[in-house]
Amino acid sequence: MAFLNEFDHEMRQTRKLLERVPDDRLEFRPHARSKTLGALALHVAGIPSWTSNLLGEASYDLGPDLATKDRDRPQPKDCAEILATFDASVARARAHIEAQNEDALKTKWSLRKGAETVVTLPRAAVLRQFLMNHLVHHRGQLTVYLRMLDIPVPALYGPSADED
Repeated sequence: MAFLNEFDHEMRQTRKLLERVPDDRLEFRPHARSKTLGALALHVAGIPSWTSNLLGEASYDLGPDLATKDRDRPQPKDCAEILATFDASVARARAHIEAQNEDALKTKWSLRKGAETVVTLPRAAVLRQFLMNHLVHHRGQLTVYLRMLDIPVPALYGPSADED
């Protein structure tokens, strides 16, 4: 499946970034309404695990998530915890994706908010939008946090100001 090549590339790039998260700055928050660095990194680390819902369930209900403050996510104790979460998340996700066939990826999945259906899409589009695009979005936020802390940002899609 061609998607797995892209998935593997994005996961390698994401891990490079997560490896840079410093243990002593996990509480850093660029703004009062922002997640902490640790919470954001742990969120990024867990996004691949969403494949169990995206590929195994008919829908996901945002209602319970919206009832809590998203920025008050759990804090990791260190970067090792973030990386362990990410590695396990990626392994589970890859197995879920490998198990799919073209027909399964054409079936519909819905994002709901209580009784309201927000969007319904084929699972192939859901993998792209809710897994990959969401991960890349938050990975971009993470690069800004690291830049603000003067931590070298790795090259992800091309050269970085910090690497050749």
